Amino acid sequence: MHSHSHQHGTDDRIGWAFFLNVTFTIIEFIGGWLTNSTAIMADAVHDLGDSLSIGFAWILSRFSNKAAPDKYSYGYRRLTLFGALVNGVVLVIGSIWVLFEAIPRLTNPEMPVVEGMLGLAILGVAVNGYAVFKLKAGETLNEKVLTWHLLEDVLGWVAVLIVSIVLLFVELPILDPLLSIGFTLFILFNVFRNLKSTLVLFLQAAPDEETQQNIKQTLIKLPEVNGVHHMHFWSLDGESHVLTAHLELSKNSSVNELVALKQTIAIELSEYHLSHTTIEFEFPKETCRDEHEKET
Repeated sequence: MHSHSHQHGTDDRIGWAFFLNVTFTIIEFIGGWLTNSTAIMADAVHDLGDSLSIGFAWILSRFSNKAAPDKYSYGYRRLTLFGALVNGVVLVIGSIWVLFEAIPRLTNPEMPVVEGMLGLAILGVAVNGYAVFKLKAGETLNEKVLTWHLLEDVLGWVAVLIVSIVLLFVELPILDPLLSIGFTLFILFNVFRNLKSTLVLFLQAAPDEETQQNIKQTLIKLPEVNGVHHMHFWSLDGESHVLTAHLELSKNSSVNELVALKQTIAIELSEYHLSHTTIEFEFPKETCRDEHEKET
């Protein structure tokens, strides 16, 4: 009962943050157009990306406690990777659009409607700050990651606030496109970095090569094990890792010895916090049924 209410509280906080962010993103796009501010447009693109991240986190949170069906035997953890890809594509398209709008203004800057820009900045700091306050109460990894996303938004709006205050007293319209280009380059840097790691996980590469080698050495050092092959170490979502491996036994073992070996392996691998582990034993002189793919 406690677990259910805790999960329900998590869903409520993330769902609330999602609708708040989406609503405010729409206000930003309209406000950016009305105030003629590319800086606000750039921040709107950033907030759109955060809205997508929060949306997929919310979906994942709602699915996370459901039992994995036969069709999706590993559950729904990979939804986060799909969400990251969609998020990345949307942000790249949005960022390119902002750059096309902002770069020409460097040579012919236009003064934004500063009062409107200032009002939106104050609202942006307040809305995102309140969202951070709400999500900060959460204990899940999703909520902690999203809290940092929203903290970035608060800092972005603080920058817009500072620029709008400066523009109230000094007519320097070039500050607006400069700020928008700075925002956009920051977004693109993070997007490309995240897209690279997401694509690597989608291709089921090892999430960490050092950990992969450590796991292999852990298995090989067991006196009952003569060799390891067909070892596959990959990740569902960057956090939940999966391991499968064939272990060549050094001798023919009894059932009791195999049970004891399984328990030893479970203890040895416990430090790696694997979500799913499948180990297959092969007796001496036994031909591996996947021999055509066996590592040399």
